[in-house]
Amino acid sequence: MTEILITRPLPEAVLEEAHKLGHVTLRPATTPLSDAELRGALEDYDAVLPTLGDMFSAYVFTDVPKPRARILANFGVGYNHIDVAAAQAAGLTVTNTPGAVTDATSDIALTLMLMSARRAGEGERLVRSGNWAGWHPTQMLGLHMSGKHVGIIGMGRIGQAIAARCHHGFGMQVSFYNRSPKQVGLPATQVESLTELAARVDFLVVAVPGGADTQHLIGAEVFAAMQPHARFINIARGEVVDEAALITALQTGQIGAAGLDVYEHEPDVPEALKTCENAVLLPHLGTATEEVRTDMGLMAVDNLRAFLAGETPPNLV
Repeated sequence: MTEILITRPLPEAVLEEAHKLGHVTLRPATTPLSDAELRGALEDYDAVLPTLGDMFSAYVFTDVPKPRARILANFGVGYNHIDVAAAQAAGLTVTNTPGAVTDATSDIALTLMLMSARRAGEGERLVRSGNWAGWHPTQMLGLHMSGKHVGIIGMGRIGQAIAARCHHGFGMQVSFYNRSPKQVGLPATQVESLTELAARVDFLVVAVPGGADTQHLIGAEVFAAMQPHARFINIARGEVVDEAALITALQTGQIGAAGLDVYEHEPDVPEALKTCENAVLLPHLGTATEEVRTDMGLMAVDNLRAFLAGETPPNLV
């Protein structure tokens, strides 16, 4: 019987489908696989359904050069925690779950834009502290979002979904930076450099994949180019941003505020960032709805099902 390892708890509907494919071992912990568990996953199972933080690096495959496992069916669209080249060299197929995450992640981007613009995090803390003295005309004045200019870094599925929400929902002007020329189905201007984009916009939103190519893509130069009222939003991967440079930009008033759903060294968040009143901090909620996590899991199981049947999985990396 096919031995399948699922590295984190998943919705029950996903587990029901996975059990139809073979004998499932469900790891109950919510933390990433340890070094020993990573190697055991490759040695003891035919198929592994990993997720964010399960660091299948080249070193793991060096230690297990002839793994029993034949597929890593990743739960999530991002797969920068898997060294795909090393996995493929060891004979493994790698898949992911694109599409299912697009709307939920885009919604979180808009949530962070609104929260940072309207100082919602600060306002809630004020009410909870018991120090709110009541409404007055100049209380906690923020930034009006409708009609403003949004800049999107990375115009893939999620970037385009964010652009559509901003344009159709808030009448915003849309500009974007993308590594290659991109045609999108709404009025949008592609610019040639990150700093040019940063200088133009009221909201700068990062929507690129993680990995070596984008590590610290956003740093001090980009923050220096931004306008002092502008909001910076990251729903991509934490390592895309030089977190120290972001903290300096927030502390010095170089930018107006930030809204973050991801962090450079999750789950560790620098104390200096947590004390920035002009930062909205969410605990990686991008796809955290019952419907979306179920859809992601079922997509991962569909990739497993196809592979185990000798077919090409629908979502090969």
